[in-house]
Amino acid sequence: MKIENTDELRLLLECARGGSLTAASKVMDITPAAASAMLKKLEARLGLRLVERSTRALRLTQAGEQLREHGQRALELLDEGLALALEADPVAAAGSRAAGADTPRLRGRIRVSAPSDLTRQLLLPLFDEFLARHPAVELQLSVSDSVLDLLKDEVDLALRYGQLPDSGLVARRLASAHRMAVASPAYLERHGRPRHPSELSQHACLSFKIRNRLERSWRFRPRGQEAATPLVVAVQGPRSCDDASIAHLWAIQGLGVIYKSALDVRLSLARGELVDLFPDWQGDHLPLHALMPSQRFLPQRVRALVEHLAQGLAAD
Repeated sequence: MKIENTDELRLLLECARGGSLTAASKVMDITPAAASAMLKKLEARLGLRLVERSTRALRLTQAGEQLREHGQRALELLDEGLALALEADPVAAAGSRAAGADTPRLRGRIRVSAPSDLTRQLLLPLFDEFLARHPAVELQLSVSDSVLDLLKDEVDLALRYGQLPDSGLVARRLASAHRMAVASPAYLERHGRPRHPSELSQHACLSFKIRNRLERSWRFRPRGQEAATPLVVAVQGPRSCDDASIAHLWAIQGLGVIYKSALDVRLSLARGELVDLFPDWQGDHLPLHALMPSQRFLPQRVRALVEHLAQGLAAD
């Protein structure tokens, strides 16, 4: 029981994208009858029903979805391998360039999930640099403070803050940072600057959701004393949201205090838009990790993007 050629996988993928055999056949430049025969032959050989057909549309069965998910990654790895093999052969590579073929070293799609504020503050320029360097790579970016399932949601690379639960995912630490309480000069001029973290309970604090939970207990330790028992401050305020970048904007506008990763507020601090309220204290340790579904079948383009992000974040 096996796939005999890549066209069979490509047909299944195009059926899923287009929702019909007619749409898939146009993309693959074959007749609808040939596409139907190829799909029926694949189902018969595998002993599986891969699609549900109706008069108007076609959709994949659960078995079809499983095959499509892994087939997509397999085809991307194959395409990348062929591109790398071509580059490794100087004669073939020169012939392709002479014929006007586009043969960059990295190619294919990278599906990335990243936190909203980090993306807007630091990641977008790094993505731009990477894509300019590798024009045959396609970026599909999902920006949200919600946590996606890498396997279910077909994510190649997820950037996540915090300590990681034990799982089968592959992780690489990209940066190490702590949270900090910051506010704008305008807010401090109107409301005064707190002298101690405990005074935050008397200030307008801006909360946002992390993993669908509002962060209203802010923790502080004396700077450099990781093992110290944390001071936990219960905060409140008139504004909260489910997008950390909005809370960041509110803070710059002078509407309250936020408790954010030093990475997220790095540029705002450098521009003087926000001020570190407690230089002698630090919030929770919040390392930034790159998560990937598998080390064994990790495309080179994903490895290259992770390395690019690690270097870019370290250089900032």
